[in-house]
Amino acid sequence: MTEAISHPRYYEVETLKVEVHPDSRAAGAAAAQAACKALIDLAQARESVGVIFATGASQFEILNELTRIAELPWNQIRGFHMDEYIGIAEDHPASFRRYLRERLTSKVRMKEFFEIDGSAPDPEKTSREYASELRSADPQLCFLGIGENGHLAFNDPPVADFADPLDAKIVKLDDVCRQQQMAEGWFASIDEVPEHAITLTIPALFRVPTLIVSVPGSRKEKIVRRTFEEFISTACPATILRTHPNATVYLDLESASELDEVLQSK
Repeated sequence: MTEAISHPRYYEVETLKVEVHPDSRAAGAAAAQAACKALIDLAQARESVGVIFATGASQFEILNELTRIAELPWNQIRGFHMDEYIGIAEDHPASFRRYLRERLTSKVRMKEFFEIDGSAPDPEKTSREYASELRSADPQLCFLGIGENGHLAFNDPPVADFADPLDAKIVKLDDVCRQQQMAEGWFASIDEVPEHAITLTIPALFRVPTLIVSVPGSRKEKIVRRTFEEFISTACPATILRTHPNATVYLDLESASELDEVLQSK
């Protein structure tokens, strides 16, 4: 989208709801408020509420806003995250455990939070046990980003499976994904980026009734267009979002900059 806007704009791409906001802060605030409303409603109906949290640069604004909302029922939330590098120490600057401790769990008091131990000696066992905990929690809301290669969690195109029989698995990260992690400043060089990770699978994510997808910034403009335009396939895993019954993508003007023709046709 080329023209500046002062108010959000709303669209639909198949079943996918799309909001375009003036900047990343406004998009994050809108996503946080939508999550807050959903979580308050869920907490009134359930003793505990399972929530999957995303990490990375796309989540900065939304986590900043979420942790400031006093009325959120944090004491009923059982939290999970969706991926972690294998062989990375929990205090490494790029560790998603560290990321979530600094930006989430140190700021609010949850009922529980389950970390993926990427430094455990048996990653296969870690994956199985994490999948079991996730199933038992029956998560109702999931925060997501979209990678520059279209990945959801660490389901890069070579390993993404829309009918995956597993809920969590070990994956090999593709080159585009690893380059993105370096470019965002998490690692000093590509050689430092781990080659493998534990990730929740796409079916595990898609069982969650509500998806809140935050995709700000100019680095995401091309993959956002691909997500909305391309045939649904694992060549761009994020295209599957267009089939979820209750997913909303929050964009800013930078990430929506190539969408004029796409959204005008909707």
